[in-house]
Amino acid sequence: MDNSQNRTIIHKKAMLEALKLTLGVVTPACEQAGISRRTHYDWIEADPDYAKAVEDMPDIALDFAESRLHQNISNGSDACVIFYLKTKGKNRGYIERTEFDHKVTGPAFELITPDGL
Repeated sequence: MDNSQNRTIIHKKAMLEALKLTLGVVTPACEQAGISRRTHYDWIEADPDYAKAVEDMPDIALDFAESRLHQNISNGSDACVIFYLKTKGKNRGYIERTEFDHKVTGPAFELITPDGL
């Protein structure tokens, strides 16, 4: 393996770590890793292992958001408790329902045109 390949491997590892730290936001991760956005996207196209690692990055951001949600619930945030119950507690009845009557008893709209048209 030549120096260029070694540098690429090092930069890929640095980029993946930077993506973790930026929760998957590409531009600041590229700046931290010292590569261009184009290089990052070229690696995604050319390297399936790198592409798979990048594909998993949104889960890191979601995990972070979920941990903050649980932290705020623990700190007594009523809004976070309500949000959690509405999203995760649906099967226990914590859901708001809006009922719609889909029956149309008359024309949905009336077209009014000038005489003679």
